[in-house]
Amino acid sequence: MMNVQNYIGGKFISAVDGETLFDYNPATEQHIATIPRSKNEDVQLAVTAAQSAQQDWGALSIDERAVWLDKIADALEMKSEEIANLETSDTGKPIALSRKVDAARSVSNFRFFADFSRNQTEMQFVMADAVNYVHRSPVGTVGLITPWNLPLYLLSWKVAPALLMGNTIVAKPSEFTPLTANILAETLDELEFPPGVFNLVHGLGHEVGQSILENEHIKGISFTGGTATGRTVAQTAAPMFKKLSLELGGKNATLVLKDANLDLAVEGAVRAAFTNSGQVCLCGSRILIDATIADAFREKFVEKVNQIRVGDPRDESTTMGSVISPQHLEKVESYIDLALQEGGTILTGGTRKLTGFSGPNQKGAFLLPTVISGLPHTSRCATEEIFGPVVTLHTFENELQAVEMANHSEYGLAGSVWTQDLERGRMVASQIETGIVWVNTWLHRDLRTPFGGVKNSGVGREGGRWSLEFFSELTNICVKDAKDES
Repeated sequence: MMNVQNYIGGKFISAVDGETLFDYNPATEQHIATIPRSKNEDVQLAVTAAQSAQQDWGALSIDERAVWLDKIADALEMKSEEIANLETSDTGKPIALSRKVDAARSVSNFRFFADFSRNQTEMQFVMADAVNYVHRSPVGTVGLITPWNLPLYLLSWKVAPALLMGNTIVAKPSEFTPLTANILAETLDELEFPPGVFNLVHGLGHEVGQSILENEHIKGISFTGGTATGRTVAQTAAPMFKKLSLELGGKNATLVLKDANLDLAVEGAVRAAFTNSGQVCLCGSRILIDATIADAFREKFVEKVNQIRVGDPRDESTTMGSVISPQHLEKVESYIDLALQEGGTILTGGTRKLTGFSGPNQKGAFLLPTVISGLPHTSRCATEEIFGPVVTLHTFENELQAVEMANHSEYGLAGSVWTQDLERGRMVASQIETGIVWVNTWLHRDLRTPFGGVKNSGVGREGGRWSLEFFSELTNICVKDAKDES
């Protein structure tokens, strides 16, 4: 049992009114931590601390701030196993995945932005009689609101560039997964990081998150989460003219062309569909297959899905753990029931009632990976974000139809195309209305590239220079020679 506190002004403190929330392990339903149920007063304390630290932190050079990022990366790397264990406790994901993705990427995010900053050159635009210099200044105090599926991974993705560009931070992690955000705060405290530069406030979205959005002294908001919540974020922050970055939901398509390497495509499609129990915004939950190879693909795909080992997240051989909560499990199962109502056929998996599978214990939020065929690509199960281990299969007759089916979505975050003709794959990918498309791979990330979506999948881009631009204000300084031209 852990007693987690807010981290404000370099101190760990309880909520002003003393209220708390429980944190549960979704694989066991055990109460594993107590966190503050913070309110507006707590957010205001964090904003005041951030404002007090802004001038000194912003006055450091970017190289000095990069040194801090390296220190943070080194310290987190020393805690990698602790981070992985806490992430598994909070999310129910397999320990091997927590090590490979969550712990490792949280370290690499800090290292990447430190190194990336050292390779930047000053932007200059030379005229015949003047030179334009592009100067970066901190935005000020920024609010970072992060989700439960990749807790420290996504928090560090925002914290690192925000700090690098001289901003102070008020961060709110998901109330479902507070433990590794607390590890970050503890790490900064141990490093004697300047107090007030990073502040962490725990609590509920409609209380803490909304207070962050409404605070007039918070000048920028970076939010990752669901599209419905993203609308609230935009409605609140946009009229206040805050800088805004929204990374929202997805209903991503995996396109398997007729010349695809079937074994490679099946392996990639399974990974894209069921990594982290399908709880990744980039997951490929719609698989579109050329009709000429559909039977062969379907057989191999179902066989591969049946090899996924669902079980105790602490077991090193487990490849899929629980979903995030019993409530989310009920939501995912409701879509499986809906698929049957819509005329779909379950090829493998299904609800707990259908399969009799309840996981390694009777209390955890476990569900077998589920594959559904026979649904129109316009059905609710094929168009609404389920965010769980459920995938639908559809066939197409030609590439034009494949692109039309892929684009039949209110979302546009990611996708993948599988073909042995690389130029063809790139051509098809360029026609998909989405922010990211992989050809013959999935989630193969270069952190220098722009990350974000179109349509209902978000606004703005982060990653590489796009993160530096979001977390800074640009001033063009035009310098002309002062010689008398008379």
